[in-house]
Amino acid sequence: MLKVGLTGGIGAGKSEVSRLLVECGAVLIDADRIAREVVEPGTPGLAAVVDAFGTDVLTEQGTLDRPRLGSIVFADPERLAVLNAIVHPLVGARSRALESAAAEDAVVVHDVPLLAENGLAPLYDLVIVVDASPGTQLDRLVRLRGMTEEDARARMAAQATREKRLEIADVVVDNDVPLEQLRRRVREVWTLLTRRAAGQPAE
Repeated sequence: MLKVGLTGGIGAGKSEVSRLLVECGAVLIDADRIAREVVEPGTPGLAAVVDAFGTDVLTEQGTLDRPRLGSIVFADPERLAVLNAIVHPLVGARSRALESAAAEDAVVVHDVPLLAENGLAPLYDLVIVVDASPGTQLDRLVRLRGMTEEDARARMAAQATREKRLEIADVVVDNDVPLEQLRRRVREVWTLLTRRAAGQPAE
């Protein structure tokens, strides 16, 4: 099994790269998706979030009001740390369980937004960083996700710098490019990953 960490700044296009890797044959463990699962209604995770942040972070239906919680934590590093202390251990336990269920010869890609921030690079055989310029990130967040520019900048500022992410990269995927060019790059990376998984040299 080859354990790959995949990360990138918000709006860099990491989700598109993970989707393309799955098309190639990767087993994807998506930390964002798991983070949603561990705070669904009725879970200990949601109860802990409500204990920490109050019932104002719930919708009328009793689900987590993510935009409201996001507006609280991304403007306050201390509150963000409180949230992370609740969610990250739950995500880690679920991720380990999914990984243990994968085939022995699988290329397992862990999609981890905060890989650099949390010093997780040593957990993986190889780290892929999806890179895009801050201008591209901001444009995607405002134009495609409907964020205000202020909210988008706050979310970007709450993450590691571009330089810090690139420092931990074994492989960089440039996503300031058209989709077809991105597809070609991901196929190149997949060839590298499968060779590594088989114990062959990269070249």
